[in-house]
Parts: sequence; C-alpha cells; structure tokens
Amino acid sequence: MSHSAKAPDKGHPKPLTLTPIYAALCALVFLGLSWHVIAYRRVNRISLGDTGDKALLKRMRAQANAAEYMPIALILLALTEANGAPALAVHALGLALLTGRILHPLGFAATPQKFILRQVGMVLTLAMIAASALGLLGHALF
Repeated sequence: MSHSAKAPDKGHPKPLTLTPIYAALCALVFLGLSWHVIAYRRVNRISLGDTGDKALLKRMRAQANAAEYMPIALILLALTEANGAPALAVHALGLALLTGRILHPLGFAATPQKFILRQVGMVLTLAMIAASALGLLGHALF
C-alpha cells in the first residue's frame, strides 16, 4: 500500500493513512507521561492535587503540556493530510511533533532540568503547528 496523498476518488474520501501513525505514537507518549504521574502518586500516596510536592508537580505539568499541545497539532496534521499535502510533508510535520513531544518532557523532568531539550521540544512543536496552520491557510485561500 502506497502512503501518498492523492486526490480522493469521487464520492469516496481518501482515508487518512499517515496521521493515524503519529496520533498513535503521540498517544503512547501521553500514556507514558500519565503513567509517570500515576506511579508517583501511588508510591507517595497522593490522591488529589500535588500537596506541594515539586517532583509530582513537574510530572503533572509534563503530562498537561502534552495534553495542551497534542490535540491541536494532530487536528492540523489530519487536515493537512486530508487536503492533499505530499506524504513527505505530512511525515516531516508528524516527526517534528513527535520529536518535540518526546524532547520536552525529557528536558523538563530531568533534575536539574535540561533546558535545551525543553526548548528544542517546544520549538519543534510550535514550528509544526505554525507550518501546518499557514499551509492550510495558504491552501484554502490561494
């Protein structure tokens, strides 16, 4: 099966074949971040909130950051693919998102924090969102 973004057949929209790969991988990253929070809560018997525990707060923020950025990024990726972007462009955007979402919590969770990983992670994530949004606007308007 070819992974190219061809025009849909008349009456039958082309199924997304690339976005699901990145959506699934991002979901696994999110599950890992969630497990990191859950396991810490269980070991330290913290049911609600962060009780001022800075290690828990870091884990919670790493998970929340992913929850804040991944949905809009994946929606934009799906729209980009659905609008016929070349497969290479969809892969580049998907890899930027996935890499950014892995690097950010690695830098954030480290003690001391590895700011370069956080920064590169956010730059990749924000660049992916910006490129997708601008590409979609350009495609829609021109």
